[in-house]
Amino acid sequence: MQLSIVVPVYNEEENIAYLYQQLTSVLDPLGRDYEIICVDDGSADHSFELLRQLAEGDPRVKVIRFRRNFGQTAAFSAGFDYAQGEIIITIDADLQNDPAGIPRLLDKMEEGYDLVSGWRANRQDPFLSRRLPSMMANWLISKTTGVAVHDRGCSLRAHRREVVKQIRLYGELHRFIPDIASWIGVTMTEVPVSHRPRRFGRSKYGLSRTFRVVLDLITVRFLLSYSTQPIHIFGSLGLIALLVGVGLGVYLSVLKLATGQDIGSRPLLMLSALLMTMGMQLVAMGLLGELIVRTYHESQDKPIYTVREVVDRSGPDPA
Repeated sequence: MQLSIVVPVYNEEENIAYLYQQLTSVLDPLGRDYEIICVDDGSADHSFELLRQLAEGDPRVKVIRFRRNFGQTAAFSAGFDYAQGEIIITIDADLQNDPAGIPRLLDKMEEGYDLVSGWRANRQDPFLSRRLPSMMANWLISKTTGVAVHDRGCSLRAHRREVVKQIRLYGELHRFIPDIASWIGVTMTEVPVSHRPRRFGRSKYGLSRTFRVVLDLITVRFLLSYSTQPIHIFGSLGLIALLVGVGLGVYLSVLKLATGQDIGSRPLLMLSALLMTMGMQLVAMGLLGELIVRTYHESQDKPIYTVREVVDRSGPDPA
């Protein structure tokens, strides 16, 4: 299998037929073997029934149905787990990502890149509620992670199979895939892609997502810098607090011995004791974090989704 197209679907019944038509019209002329993996993320409309009909009529279409809505990150993760293609392409089901941009991504992959991300240079969304927060978030994330990507919100991306198989996605980290992938040393670039106004349905995102992005950014920053060395951040903070606390204690002791002043009622004494206690606790947290990290890397294999059923007419049922 050369190409796998991963499509998260959540209440997109009006778009499914058009999306299938546009995808096949773009992929067929490429002359490559491909599969379209649609992940129904607990849709409450008729999305799954329509996807089932497509899978029964075209063995290249595979459908994964979640038991409930787990979110777009889980949908991407399920698609990555099931994909067999050497190159895995992600795209939204809302038709705002133009499938016509897929050949451009593949051409760029031929130059040797491991990940090619779409860049909605002419984004067709409201400026104040969608584009401005996105621009600010992308700037902040780039400055924090050191990975220069203009548009992390664009789902139209191409990844080499070995890249996504090494990425574990949790929470809402799908928009940080380029940043997480940078940790394993991939080569990546961006290409401008067409972006269209939403034709059917409504957006699943709002301004409330901004707060989640900030929290996810803290998580990604920690994962990129300290995920395997938590003692470095907790231990550093602990040592600083401990040294300041000891320094205050020495100062007060000298003051008491040299001048005979009463230090028992001074706030600095309480602050010194508090800082020394906090310092020891932070160092202990760092050591516990080291144990947890090793347990995670050696034994963690817990999925972030549960599958109700899989529709795949191309061969025997997967194990």
